[in-house]
Amino acid sequence: MGALHAGHQSLLRRAKAENGLAVASIFVNPAQFNDPRDLRHYPRTLAEDVKKLEAEKTDFLLLPSAEDMYPDGYRYRVSENAESGALCGAHRPGHFEGVLTVVLKLLSLVRADRAYFGEKDYQQFHLIKGMAEAFFLGTEIIPCPTLREADGLAMSSRNMLLEPEHRRLAPALHRALRAKAGPAEIKKKLAALGFRPDYVEDRWGRRFAAAKLGKVRLIDNVKI
Repeated sequence: MGALHAGHQSLLRRAKAENGLAVASIFVNPAQFNDPRDLRHYPRTLAEDVKKLEAEKTDFLLLPSAEDMYPDGYRYRVSENAESGALCGAHRPGHFEGVLTVVLKLLSLVRADRAYFGEKDYQQFHLIKGMAEAFFLGTEIIPCPTLREADGLAMSSRNMLLEPEHRRLAPALHRALRAKAGPAEIKKKLAALGFRPDYVEDRWGRRFAAAKLGKVRLIDNVKI
């Protein structure tokens, strides 16, 4: 969705290394925002993004408008009824419906052999992989390791919205997930530090957390 950082660039480098052509899409997808304020404030840095794509020698940029992607007014959409209601889905109604719908459209337009997704949004990767298999899309969905800042914070476009004091505190989310403690204990610890945790849960051999700092919602996960 733009506001590209080193994590996105690592996906592009891998795509370039493993394929003849690499395509990036930039589209701030309104369908996946359950909070209109979040959509309004989402960082948009297109000029800088294009420079980063050029630096990585990306072959094509797909830059659609909302009218391009939803000529039907979002009448037709993709839903998943087993795992999308957990974790972030439980706290962001309609989010994964918007994600799956737009990714299906993008993959149908590009018809890529492979698509690369970061593991920071592991639930997103997991659901998209299942969708691609269920609909016989012919695109292999490939996970790529989360890239982190030097202090351990998972790279995210939303990090640039953190207030300075919240940015200093944010790496504690990753440290808490790595602690030898149960989810309930970690959730209490995060709350005591000043986070407003949505959840800390174990699934798919990983530990997941989402928590707010100020107006910014952070997510992270680690292998158990």
